Amino acid sequence: MTVKTPGTPASKVDRTPASTPASKIDRTPVSTPGGPRAKEEKIVVTVRLRPLNKREQLAKDQVAWECLDDNTIVYKPPPQERSVQPAPFTFDKVFGPASVTEAVYEEGVKNVALSSLMGINATIFAYGQTSSGKTYTMRGITEKAVIDIYNHIINTPERDFTIKISGLEIYNENVRDLLNSESGRSLKLLDDPEKGTVVEKLVEETASNDQHLRHLISICEAQRQVGETALNDNSSRSHQIIRLTIESTLRENSDCVRSFVASLVRKEQNTFSENPCFNFTSGLTSVNANDVQNFVDLAGSERASQSLADGARLREGCHINLSLMTLTTVIRKLSSGKRSGHIPYRDSKLTRILQHSLGGNARTAIICTLSPALSHFEQSRNTLFFATRAKEVTNNARVNMVVSDKQLVKHLQKEVARLEAELRTPDPLREKELKIQQVN
Repeated sequence: MTVKTPGTPASKVDRTPASTPASKIDRTPVSTPGGPRAKEEKIVVTVRLRPLNKREQLAKDQVAWECLDDNTIVYKPPPQERSVQPAPFTFDKVFGPASVTEAVYEEGVKNVALSSLMGINATIFAYGQTSSGKTYTMRGITEKAVIDIYNHIINTPERDFTIKISGLEIYNENVRDLLNSESGRSLKLLDDPEKGTVVEKLVEETASNDQHLRHLISICEAQRQVGETALNDNSSRSHQIIRLTIESTLRENSDCVRSFVASLVRKEQNTFSENPCFNFTSGLTSVNANDVQNFVDLAGSERASQSLADGARLREGCHINLSLMTLTTVIRKLSSGKRSGHIPYRDSKLTRILQHSLGGNARTAIICTLSPALSHFEQSRNTLFFATRAKEVTNNARVNMVVSDKQLVKHLQKEVARLEAELRTPDPLREKELKIQQVN
């Protein structure tokens, strides 16, 4: 599929396979011992409870869940079942039926999303049963993040930014390119020693501006597999991953570049960890920063007895449930703290692609979406059990610093030339001392 944007000829759009072999990239990674250390932190877990939808209202379904405060949600059983008070569920943030997506972004996931501007990999994904509001939420989250990313670029003149986008869906355990859907082929997953799991021949576009990026995101969303079920007229039948690769480089006249080069010339110890340009929480993380931001909209779990699926829809549901079951198993094993045992990342395409986001080098936020309806009580409870395990998973995020060999040599040559010029031009005070010595 040829992607065109008004004012941007297709021939001039930088389109490269996202899985460029690491051996062909001129760079020296420095996120190693002596560089910034990994920072352990838990996955951020938020819950969003939507209102009853029209189908549930027409069926006169009852509201079965209640948000007690900003962090707690509890089952509200029918009067005949209220002999025992159910135990509440507590999370980083809980949003009730009246909440808006902007609040979910600002209070729930913004800090994780903006990590991608600090050289840290970040992943945000929505999990929940079909028709619970995942796609609605993720579209709003993605839009808010795009606004903040470009505001940051405007307000950071000391760095040059390049934003690339790729999109894929996992449909019936086949990986499809959403920016090149005409190929129709299932893409292979490869193991890269530096990047981890990469998708072979996945198209990656360079966004010229925020409008161009939105256009490319809309293309990905339009190509996704959807279908009608008894629970949802537009049910997502695949897992969708929108991936932004954000590269930034300090401009040559930046004080941070001069400080970094000078520290190399002096052969200082702990060059990266002590230089303020490489502070973990700083926006100026390195000479080059290269990180990935994933927006993941999972297909919803469903029961055939509720979705009334058959034929192709039933097969889709089976594949969806199997991959979500693998995700649940990975989360359960990671939450137990027994990382030395086997973690079945490779049992599904989804967990294999998201491996770094689940207990690895990334900051991760999960938005669990719920239907309040009593008829979906068991599915909603299972979602909350998943969320409870997920909040115990620890990631080890670190700044992804990359120093270009050519750029580094260029700066070092300039520094050497400056020092040689100083040697050729005697200091005035030193000149005066020499004259006094000659007179005496």
